[in-house]
Amino acid sequence: MGIDTSVIWAVIIYFAVFMYVLLDGFDLGIGILFPFVKQKRDRDTMMNTVAPVWDGNETWLVLGGEGLLAAFPVAYSIILSGLYLPLIFMLVGLVFRGVAFEFRFKAKEHERHLWDKAFIGGSVTAAFFQGVSLGAFLDGIAVSGRSYAGGVLDWIAPFPILAGFGVIIAYTLLGSTWLIMKTEGELHERMVQVARPFALMLLGAIVVVSIWTPLRDPAVADRWFTFPNILFLAPVPVLVLLSIALLLGSLKGRPHRWPFVAALALVFLGYTGMAISIWPHIVPPHITIWEAASPPASQGFALVGTLVILPVILMYTIWSYWVFRGKVKADAGYH
Repeated sequence: MGIDTSVIWAVIIYFAVFMYVLLDGFDLGIGILFPFVKQKRDRDTMMNTVAPVWDGNETWLVLGGEGLLAAFPVAYSIILSGLYLPLIFMLVGLVFRGVAFEFRFKAKEHERHLWDKAFIGGSVTAAFFQGVSLGAFLDGIAVSGRSYAGGVLDWIAPFPILAGFGVIIAYTLLGSTWLIMKTEGELHERMVQVARPFALMLLGAIVVVSIWTPLRDPAVADRWFTFPNILFLAPVPVLVLLSIALLLGSLKGRPHRWPFVAALALVFLGYTGMAISIWPHIVPPHITIWEAASPPASQGFALVGTLVILPVILMYTIWSYWVFRGKVKADAGYH
């Protein structure tokens, strides 16, 4: 039996997108958290916690998108056609966030509030439309043959909008727990206070999506609630509850790393649950990974280069976070 390169590519894309959500999630969360913090010194500290690493996080988004184009061109054309507007809005938000990140430290005092607003607006916009895109993807994309058959505004629907707010909540939780790990003093305590309600809101969002999705799609209900699948998949909701308990428990006393670890576990479990629900479709609910795949020779050629570059990306990502580990002081400079 030969190697199924379509499955390998599906795993690579899953991993790349998850790494983006993981790393850029708390980065965007910091922008969403700016309205909760009014002091310039604290806002400077928040940005300094990610200043050395934030631009490298988006490497994973590029890898996921280019992997989709190389390995599943049919899915790439359909998904981008259906989600053209929310993805453009997401990219505009990322541009505003990136420009504001650089210019805020160089702006004059009376102009800095403009870049603060651009940083907040860009972060909220990018997070919301990432969620809308995810929700519209999960909700199903209209397909006729191998082409998109829907309208330009099909993504405006209750489930995608709910997913947009859900991603904002998840990123805010990631950002607050990241700052708990990286800061101290009043800012640290403020983030502890913010993390508690957002942990409960994220649990509520997970519960709503977990009920809504199988009610909306009988195939998803069969995947999760028929025997013997229910035995194999039961650990997922159990682990969600354990992660919430760990997160809320670790916020007591003098929290450090564990709230962030628990928040990462929640995001991972939610992302994994999504993958389980749609597998093996890459354009739900119509097209599987094999139906959307490029020729095996093309997948194999692209896979060779990807398997070379992927460890390099992993190594410099790990190295950058290792070098800049530890607490960030309030008077730390930006470089």
